[in-house]
Amino acid sequence: MSNKLRLATLALGAAVLVAGPAFADKMKATLDGKSEVPPNTSAGTGTADIDYDAASKKLSWKVTYSGLSGPATAAHFHGPAEAGKNAGVAVPIANPGTSPIEGSATLTDAQAADLVAGKYYVNIHTAANPGGEIRGQVTK
Repeated sequence: MSNKLRLATLALGAAVLVAGPAFADKMKATLDGKSEVPPNTSAGTGTADIDYDAASKKLSWKVTYSGLSGPATAAHFHGPAEAGKNAGVAVPIANPGTSPIEGSATLTDAQAADLVAGKYYVNIHTAANPGGEIRGQVTK
């Protein structure tokens, strides 16, 4: 192998190492009734495993829940709001009636900034708790 080819190969290898593959940020939320605003006494619990790819602004999730007062009627990411505050729907979660719920969405720049800043929460609604039965703040 010539020195020029060897140098080119090394340079390409270094560029690949520096750039590296794109990895999603791992985030999570732990959902319960006491995190609702105002809190409730629901026995329901849940978790949201969340991946966020900053390069593509793709948000992906798997939400698992149990023990709700009845079937889930809606589920959403809400924001921007810190824990203890309420906000409007930012990203709808389709087909919430069966656990687990999986899906994805592409965020706007503003939504991405709020998500990364910890200003999103996951909320699952039921007929008995139309404002939300279980909720959890999204954290890294």
